[in-house]
Amino acid sequence: MSSSFLLIILLGMASLAYMQGKRRVFSLSGVKSSSEKFHSRPGYYGMLTAVWCVFPALLIFGFWVVFSETILTALALKTLPPSLQNLTAGQSNLLVNNLHNLVSGHVAARDIDPVLQQAAIQYQGMEQIGRIALGVAMFSMALFFAFFVYRRIRPEMRARNHVEKIVQLVLLLCSVIAILTTIGIVLSVLFESIRFFQHVPVTDFLFGMKWSPQMAMRADQAGSSGSFGAVPVLAGTFMISGIALAVAVPIGLMSAIYLSEYAGRRVRTWAKPIMEILAGVPTVVYGFFAALVVAPFIRDSGEVFGLNVSSESALAAGLVMGIMIIPFVSSLSDDVINAVPQAMRDGSYGLGATKSETILNVIIPAALPGIVGGVLLAASRAIGETMIVVMAAGLSANLTANPLQAVTTVTVQIVTLLVGDQEFDSPKTLVAFALGLLLFIVTLILNVIALHVVRKYREEYE
Repeated sequence: MSSSFLLIILLGMASLAYMQGKRRVFSLSGVKSSSEKFHSRPGYYGMLTAVWCVFPALLIFGFWVVFSETILTALALKTLPPSLQNLTAGQSNLLVNNLHNLVSGHVAARDIDPVLQQAAIQYQGMEQIGRIALGVAMFSMALFFAFFVYRRIRPEMRARNHVEKIVQLVLLLCSVIAILTTIGIVLSVLFESIRFFQHVPVTDFLFGMKWSPQMAMRADQAGSSGSFGAVPVLAGTFMISGIALAVAVPIGLMSAIYLSEYAGRRVRTWAKPIMEILAGVPTVVYGFFAALVVAPFIRDSGEVFGLNVSSESALAAGLVMGIMIIPFVSSLSDDVINAVPQAMRDGSYGLGATKSETILNVIIPAALPGIVGGVLLAASRAIGETMIVVMAAGLSANLTANPLQAVTTVTVQIVTLLVGDQEFDSPKTLVAFALGLLLFIVTLILNVIALHVVRKYREEYE
């Protein structure tokens, strides 16, 4: 039995438990159309029955998903001869990978030792037995707890309180998972960054003016100097993001003001969806557009004025990226502008202000927290963009203030450093985690600044 099949059956049992729980309330009340004697509405009793039908079974299913592969692998390896059990860590990992390839039917694993083939067969047999046992255990637990709650349904039972406590626990669990995931991501990047800084000083990374992460692996091998100065990479990131925001923020904000304050309902119904389509275009399409249309146009235009324009430039990537993030600014700004109370507009008009004065002095300040949030979201999207930069701005880490030259960004360098087979024990690879930590700190600072602006204006207009 597959996992999806087990979950579908469990969902069906939960639906049946819900209906039976409601039906018991009607049967105990004596009148099918009335349930005033009970503490809670019938739906809560049905929901409580369904929850206890699902949760214990899901716990067993989760235990199987997390630990089944480890347990089955250990049992299968115990069937191997002693010569294949006392291996080094690397040899043991290779043996486990070959076993898993055989179990999954991988083509490259056909010419494996017959002993390992027999272990894979036993693994598959134990897996089938385990799935059958899993199904029996899940459905037995579901039936037991559903019947237990079903028999305990009484008029004095506070089903609504129980359901609300369960919902609170689920919400708390989701919050804890989100927090732990964030902490795990930060710590994983931090630990690898500390390993990098054991090879390269922090000052050389933060203030170095040369970026050349290629290193010679042996003394007789040609290679670059291994310079890890992040200033050129960070400067390219800020340049492209700044150009993108210089395009997206004015256009997006003015579009939002027009749609919310000036445009009629008919224009708004078709203009806003068309503008939001820009957010659904794949970034690789924007990259093609930047590389094949915008970059050649900028180069040809620069030659007309006698400028030296690179075929890959920060200006081309920034302009196209700005077009891509316009919906992030316009859509959110339009929503928050529409959320400004009409009483504030009427009060401004009553004092003799014009429509433009009302927008500039009343509506925009009142909606500024939401507008700042939209701009921050657009900035984060621009900073994290990779495909457009690769195709339109290139991979050259040039420290320049000229937007007509090729530059690179932090995310592009991270992808470049981690492509292919890598060993995470050299500065060349570990520097990717240091760049990720640096990018995290930069975005955190932007969030703190935006939060300060939001709190300041929210206090004034609440």
